[in-house]
Amino acid sequence: MCTRRTALYRTGRLFAAMMAVVAITIGVLVLAALMTAHPGDPDLYPARAEDGETISLVSHGWHSGLILPRAALIGPGGGPALASIATRFRAYPQIEFGWGEARFYRATPTLAQFDARLALEALFTPGGRAGVIQVVGLERPVRESFPGSDIMPVRVSRAGLARLLTRLEAGFGLVEGQPIAGGPGLYGPSLFYEGTGRFSYANVCNHWAARLLNAAGLPITPILDTYPAGLLLDLRWRAGLTALPAATANLSKP
Repeated sequence: MCTRRTALYRTGRLFAAMMAVVAITIGVLVLAALMTAHPGDPDLYPARAEDGETISLVSHGWHSGLILPRAALIGPGGGPALASIATRFRAYPQIEFGWGEARFYRATPTLAQFDARLALEALFTPGGRAGVIQVVGLERPVRESFPGSDIMPVRVSRAGLARLLTRLEAGFGLVEGQPIAGGPGLYGPSLFYEGTGRFSYANVCNHWAARLLNAAGLPITPILDTYPAGLLLDLRWRAGLTALPAATANLSKP
């Protein structure tokens, strides 16, 4: 009987210790999220009804990108890289932009091709690794183009869009004022371009997309934004956004 009580006592203490560790971990994460949160800019977001442009965040499950109207690329905030892309993809009304580590991004069109070695190198190489931007032309509406993805429309002000485009422009490497194409992308009419910035566990593709939205005036929380589901939650929580309904038809990627 005594032995049984002792075992129960030890089990109870172990459970209490585990719960304490969980509580401390959650507390540290919440505190870190609050301390590193970036405020929005109320002068830019939310956009007034008569002053705005709709863009979209698209989450493919492991990776997220932004979809912009092609015509906006040659407006205020854009530069030679975006002007070149607008010309090259002139047949497509909308353009998807996504950023990632050069080798891992190219080698991972879907989770089925996930390579743990490449992922670890991308995340934990000291000093980070070179990034690339994938540019995809979309000829159909966003939901039809990506029926299986989570899509969150974002209404940004014209001034906010200009700041987003300025930041996006700065993400392209240039030679003689032109973006550097690096071969075909992963799907549809697409190309990779050499990017700026270094990819690491502290600066992943979803952080890149979140910072573009922050440039447009939206509040973001980088710790939440590390994974696409967290980024979507962050935008619901802090920016008051709502995702598009799921697709009803069996459509394919562009």
